[in-house]
Amino acid sequence: MKNTTDLSISNLSINTIRALALDSVEAAQHGHLGMPLGSAPMAYELWKNHLKVNPENPEWFNRDRFVLSAGHGSILNYILLHLSGYDVTLDDLKGFRQIGSRTPGHPEYGHTEGIEATTGPLGQGIGHSVGIAMAEKYLSATFNRPGYDIIDHFTYSICGDGDLMEGVSYESASLAGHLKLGKLIILFDSNDVVLDGNVTDSFSEDIKNRFESMGWQHLFVDDGHDLNAVNTAINEAKSETEKPTIIEVKNTIGFGVEHVEGTHNAHSDPVGQDAIQKAKALYGWKHDEDFFVPDGVYSHFAEIAYEGSKTETQWNTLLSGYKESYPDEHSALLKIIDKELDTATADLSELFEGTEKMSTRVASHKIVNHLAEDNAAILGGSADLSKSNKTTLEKFPDFTAENHFQGRNIKFGVREFAMGTIGNALALNHLRPYISTFFVFSDYLRPAIRLSALMKLPVTYVFTHDSVAVGQDGPTHQPVEHLASFRGMPNINVIRPADAIETIGAWMISSESSSTPTLLALGRQDVPVLKQDYNLIVEGTRKGAYTLSEKEQAEGILIATGSEVHLALEAQKRLDDEGIAVNVVSMPSWELFENQNKEYKDKVLIPSLRKRLSIELGSKLGWREYVTEDGSVMSVDSFGESGAGEDVIQAKGFTVENVVKHYKNL
Repeated sequence: MKNTTDLSISNLSINTIRALALDSVEAAQHGHLGMPLGSAPMAYELWKNHLKVNPENPEWFNRDRFVLSAGHGSILNYILLHLSGYDVTLDDLKGFRQIGSRTPGHPEYGHTEGIEATTGPLGQGIGHSVGIAMAEKYLSATFNRPGYDIIDHFTYSICGDGDLMEGVSYESASLAGHLKLGKLIILFDSNDVVLDGNVTDSFSEDIKNRFESMGWQHLFVDDGHDLNAVNTAINEAKSETEKPTIIEVKNTIGFGVEHVEGTHNAHSDPVGQDAIQKAKALYGWKHDEDFFVPDGVYSHFAEIAYEGSKTETQWNTLLSGYKESYPDEHSALLKIIDKELDTATADLSELFEGTEKMSTRVASHKIVNHLAEDNAAILGGSADLSKSNKTTLEKFPDFTAENHFQGRNIKFGVREFAMGTIGNALALNHLRPYISTFFVFSDYLRPAIRLSALMKLPVTYVFTHDSVAVGQDGPTHQPVEHLASFRGMPNINVIRPADAIETIGAWMISSESSSTPTLLALGRQDVPVLKQDYNLIVEGTRKGAYTLSEKEQAEGILIATGSEVHLALEAQKRLDDEGIAVNVVSMPSWELFENQNKEYKDKVLIPSLRKRLSIELGSKLGWREYVTEDGSVMSVDSFGESGAGEDVIQAKGFTVENVVKHYKNL
């Protein structure tokens, strides 16, 4: 039970948070004020009395994680970071939402110290929280030993009503309950209001029954101002080891701003100086200066850094003992902490010796299994398609509560969007996840892929069944526009390898990446293993494009990706028989090619060779830049057909005869 002094400084701290939020949004003349004003007490209680962090070392690996899923309330997060001693200054608060500021409109990982995940697109923060809790389970199961709980932390999140309406939150919460993630605690800012009006206008679910049916513990605090009640609920949540917990806390949106309090009008936008002064008076705020922090508040929050530093020192001592007792495990853990990965390229060169034909999805399976043997950071899975995607790590069990989370094969179920957010979170915890589904179903998780690129996370997306060659499953399962779509997304390497050797090059790019996700578009059908020099193919793939087959006195170029590279090689032979010499360029990745210097680009796409034909079973969008105005594009710009794969390919005109005819028409 807190004494009067505790309550006095607590109330002063809470009102400081509110005053700073009012001032920041007013200075920006934009922002989301309602949520920070209403949820300030529970956020304060969490940060001050429960969150185990060290602001002096924000990257301490065993810290608790806090994710503000209701990312529109970002100013709340920034104020808490500032008061707790992170590198977020009062000037940063004054620059809220301005260009170049460290306090952007929504929390951005890697941009602001102490922000654990990019949030704002509602629901994804819940998915991130689930993934972080899964990472904690995996790492603790892998590395903890008797007397050495090296990995032992909680994951906390604050969400709102809007978060819980998003489908991804349901997908993620369902998996979290199934996995019994007892160290996951979500505080639900239950204020009964969304942007357009009251929650009841569009939502009437029973949150308690919903979450309990998914295997969660549901706790209820009927007054968010009651710090003792919030504290008791968090402690109860921490003591529940078999279930994740959602704590529903009743708050008042826009608390203290009389003309908008408790209504959807409090959701966002400044309220004006007159309303601010009245709100501050209601809080008992006695300071006229804007952006004012009483001395007692700074010293009160300084306890967070003091306790965090002390706890980290104790952890470092434990880690030293762990190193002596378990040197191999210690070394493997340090690789993860330092984001190191062993790629073993020399051994990979032997994987496909003597293989004549193999699909790129099967090649990928062999490669990732090889890499996983020496890298505890590699784990992943598929959205209920692992047998088709070929993503199972054969030497490792499944990641389940029943085997105490010691496995590496994650059964995501048919939850593509949640899978994407969880993949991001695993990468946030320095793991190297791969996640998988059919390429056409990448649409289900595209928002998570976008955040992966935005957060600069090296997630690997293994998307199989990469074209209309899928065949008899028909147009619903045949991607057409997807390659073009992802090529338009910043900071993602889209790679469509032609064979098993190019797939090695693609996985090398993925393994070595530290700040860019990799999307592998892999085929289902068998294709020949290229006979050209191994290093030429691997290094060419790493550069995004290379001349695979060169002819003397070539007059043009056939440019292809994926399975169509083999079609181009056959067409090259046919044209050669007719006395027409053309080079064949394999171009598995536009993004990697664009990263090369002009000299290399001109060596591959020789400027004087302007008769160019691109060949790809996908949309033509973007190809004109590479074929020039004198060239042409063979593409698929309508939905697919249902039939045998080869029949569909032929129906779309992708035959040797058509390639030859198309080129000769140039």
